[in-house]
Amino acid sequence: MRSNVSEYEFIAPGSLDAVLALLSAEPGAWTPMAGGTELMVALGAGRLEQRKLVSLWGIGELRGITASADWLTIGAGATYTDIRENAAIAKEFPLLARSASWTGAIANQNRGTLGGNIVNASPAADSPPVLLVYEAEIELVSAQGARRMNYSEFHLGYKRTVLRPQELVMAVHLPRGHRLPVEYLRKVGTRNAMAISKVALAGVGAMQSGKVQTVRIAAASLRETPARLSMTEAVLVGHALTSDRIQAARKALLQEVKPIDDVRSTAKYRAHVAANLLEEFLNQMAASES
Repeated sequence: MRSNVSEYEFIAPGSLDAVLALLSAEPGAWTPMAGGTELMVALGAGRLEQRKLVSLWGIGELRGITASADWLTIGAGATYTDIRENAAIAKEFPLLARSASWTGAIANQNRGTLGGNIVNASPAADSPPVLLVYEAEIELVSAQGARRMNYSEFHLGYKRTVLRPQELVMAVHLPRGHRLPVEYLRKVGTRNAMAISKVALAGVGAMQSGKVQTVRIAAASLRETPARLSMTEAVLVGHALTSDRIQAARKALLQEVKPIDDVRSTAKYRAHVAANLLEEFLNQMAASES
């Protein structure tokens, strides 16, 4: 059953200050809408519970992608097309450019925003595992001021975040100059594109003298939130990537993840595929020194 649009209120204040003032005056009453790719689907299906929507589309302060000496900053309103086509992202953070190219069809990429995807807080989202392995920071803003934190602290549980009712995601900050030599990203879905992931794995790492010097691994669709796999990482750091060590890492991953059965896949399948992706990544790391 489709929604009755006359039951909804939609406003477009046109400036960041005006939006923040509205959210501050009525905390929790208004739902910010950026590209609307998730909210409009819910509206069309008669499932949109929020009745008061405020548009973020076209607000310049949320849209830009800028670089300083230490950080590449992506405004929360940057679309996936903006990300996919940005030369600095393609050069320094290629996994993010690749994940952006997987997010829906071109029309979705033209409207869908990085901030909207983060706030939607789906454990199957394409970008969060990449942001986690790149050790991104996230900036939140309200009429009272801004705060900044590690992105790894943003998700609290399924569809729950630290975002307060009067806050917006302002930007994502990626640290420059720390790119590791091995980067990996795989998404397994029903199709190669325009499909929600059954499981996805991102990894970055470096070897030194035949041993794992640094490794960061993150996954989608394996826990209630996008998640760093810190237990698995701990099994690897400081060790050579022998067959036994890779099997130990597979075992750690299987203990660390908590996949579910749903309409897209089974928990057993997700866990098995994730372990296979991990092994593929580790073999890629091992070969990087040869």
